[in-house]
Amino acid sequence: MAGRTARLVLLAGAAALASGSQGDREPVYRDCVLRCEERNCSGGALKHFRSRQPIYMSLAGWTCRDDCKYECMWVTVGLYLQEGQKVPQFHGKWPFSRFLCFQEPASAVASFLNGLASLVMLCRYRTSVPASSPMYPTCVAFAWKMDYFCASTVILHSIYLCCVRTVGLQHPAMASAFRALLLLLLTAHVSYLSLIHFDYGYNMAANVAIGLLNAAWWLAWCLWNQRLPHVHKCVAVVLLLQGLSLLELLDFPPLFWVLDAHAIWHISTIPVHVLFFSFLEDDSLYLLKESEAKVKLD
Repeated sequence: MAGRTARLVLLAGAAALASGSQGDREPVYRDCVLRCEERNCSGGALKHFRSRQPIYMSLAGWTCRDDCKYECMWVTVGLYLQEGQKVPQFHGKWPFSRFLCFQEPASAVASFLNGLASLVMLCRYRTSVPASSPMYPTCVAFAWKMDYFCASTVILHSIYLCCVRTVGLQHPAMASAFRALLLLLLTAHVSYLSLIHFDYGYNMAANVAIGLLNAAWWLAWCLWNQRLPHVHKCVAVVLLLQGLSLLELLDFPPLFWVLDAHAIWHISTIPVHVLFFSFLEDDSLYLLKESEAKVKLD
């Protein structure tokens, strides 16, 4: 036990100089994983593990090695807490208490609720806004094409919506060309991260850059159209999203081993989605009313 404690303290002091996460570089953790694999992940022991593994775990891709890592992670966390050390990260992530096959259950539930809120509001939009509204094709058809559960995609979709709202209604060809450019940028971005190198710093910088462009463009439109009664909803959405995005910069061990800053961010943005779709609904009905008024004048 004294040897383990000594290694723990030495590693805690040297972790800042080492690459990788502190927890998975801990000898106690690595030895535990090695012994667990030797004991459970080969021959008859592996068959026994697979026979006892719930079907949802195997369908989710959890292997014997993954299970060893999970169990040994908590062994190591227990040693750190016992010695009064700060909780370390493992393989770039904080330790989370697994629920069923979900390693980060709070984030999984929050993501589902986010998607559900967007789906409900999209269905409401399609019900309340006639298809003849100028913004209807943009808000519905392109939304389905761009819905890949990706932060970059969502922000680029918002930029495209802003482009259509500001110049695309008068110049459809310009909006189409801009859409093609955004799709090209998204393809290049995803291809680089998937096929060449997943650079977290680059991905974060790219999302921040396009996020600031998106916010500035929408706020400029709001300032130019401040006479419209529903513009305050758009302003609130932009400011709330910018404020809530600061949660992504926080980094702390999950509360109760379940709730971290990312999960809190997901939960906090659910009402913002509702407000944004409410703005889109009001704005689309306003544009439809204006379009009908022009037809009557003609």
